[in-house]
Amino acid sequence: MTEDFLAAGRAALTRGAWSAARGQFERALETATTAEALEGLSWATWWLEDVPACLDAREQAYRLYRKADDARAAARMALWLGDDHNEFRGAGAVAEGWFNRAARLLEELEACPELGWLRVFEAHAALGRHDTGRARELAVQAQELGRRHRAVDLEMFSLATEGLALVEEGDVEQGMRCLDEATAAALAGEYENLAPAAWTCCRLISACEEIRDYERGAQWCRQVEEFSRRMEARFVTGVCRAHYAAILGWHGDWSAAERELTKAHEDLTAKRPYWRAEAVVRLGELRRRQGQVEQAEALFNEVSSHPLAKRGLAELSLDRGDPAAARDVLERMLRRIPAGSVSRAWPLELMVRASVALGDHEAAAVHLAEFCLIAELLGTRPLRAAARFASGICAAARGSDEEACACLEEAVDLYDGLAPFEAAHARLELARSLLTLGRTEAARREARTALSAIPVPRRDEAELLVTLGLVGPPVLSARQLDVLRLVADGLGDREIAGQLVISEHTVHRHVANIFTRLDCSTRAAAVSRATGLGLL
Repeated sequence: MTEDFLAAGRAALTRGAWSAARGQFERALETATTAEALEGLSWATWWLEDVPACLDAREQAYRLYRKADDARAAARMALWLGDDHNEFRGAGAVAEGWFNRAARLLEELEACPELGWLRVFEAHAALGRHDTGRARELAVQAQELGRRHRAVDLEMFSLATEGLALVEEGDVEQGMRCLDEATAAALAGEYENLAPAAWTCCRLISACEEIRDYERGAQWCRQVEEFSRRMEARFVTGVCRAHYAAILGWHGDWSAAERELTKAHEDLTAKRPYWRAEAVVRLGELRRRQGQVEQAEALFNEVSSHPLAKRGLAELSLDRGDPAAARDVLERMLRRIPAGSVSRAWPLELMVRASVALGDHEAAAVHLAEFCLIAELLGTRPLRAAARFASGICAAARGSDEEACACLEEAVDLYDGLAPFEAAHARLELARSLLTLGRTEAARREARTALSAIPVPRRDEAELLVTLGLVGPPVLSARQLDVLRLVADGLGDREIAGQLVISEHTVHRHVANIFTRLDCSTRAAAVSRATGLGLL
């Protein structure tokens, strides 16, 4: 009877019927408390995201396997417990304890699939440290164990992990080939355990976002979402939604991106706080693009340790005209990413902008050279566009406006039809160089085209649009102008209140409103902006 329930439970797991599987394993446990039934129950509750039940079942199974002196099965439970504590609770120390326990149990055994899973988890940890050489070595060992024991899920998931390491090293063609193959096997139902199939999909889509291969990512996202719905894998749907939303945002479909991110946030918040950050940072980036600066900043700060949150905060600083703050964030990021890693692309790209804004042309050139090498190595269209854009703003800063125009025109062409927001910013930089060359009408055409894709231009872009006569200057009331003139004279709130015979609170309110209308966050920036717009 127990064996019948176990067989029925395993069959239900194979076809993704999680609730049915849970019922069968619970019936088996009613007849006898066995490690096998508990292990099956742990997987059913894992997919149903009943975290307490999953961890309890795994721990009970571990104890029974140990009592039966089945070191291999106990090691298997220890491995999954380690992964669960990472994924569900972000408890790295607890996870490490379980991984170490598994390693000790496997020491005296012949090589088996469980050793392969230990190696692939170690490879994942090495990737987190940017130790790609060690990650590849461990992943290859795991693949060999998978092939030897005909464990397709282990072999293919290890291949996906090797692919990530290769991409990180810049061998994009080979790395993406590995990821494509592993994902195809996952979606074809070749994996014995469906959990690694889901993880493989996440690895592929993450790689697509890392190298900005949004066209490949969009193709796979559709396949993965269908798999997620079929398998009722809510956490996969949530993570993929977050990545897919980033792709939609790049393509300019902000309403669809918002729908995906909102649903992803709902799906991930309750059960997987570690993954929830993936939705939060991308929602922050969407808000930044929409010009909702305060909301974007709040979202980035909510998950400030996430690399994309750091990038978002740096971009906000650049958007606000505070390149020094952006540089501080980016320098810290670059110190933590080893030379040669493709993960340096984003911070390097922004460091070019920050250095140009600070007038440090030598630093801008150094960062540009490294960024262009990575862009050439990876070769995706968005990265090539970003490299031409960065080259254009560096050329403009040196006064080489003809060269700047050529670079920026190429950036616009590469972005056009793929990333309207980025294309619009490139058009505005192109308009600036055209205006410097005296080609006013051409500049006006580029800027007018850009306007439709940018809800709130950056400060310097707004000034350009005013100069071109496409928008009017920000309107300040007579009283706000009185306050700002005294701010420009160096007076504080109390002195301004005395001069204008108003309360300090009223002065403070006027200053806050001035910041809002001029899109500034400091008094010095407000005075500079108003002066540039001819308001003072």
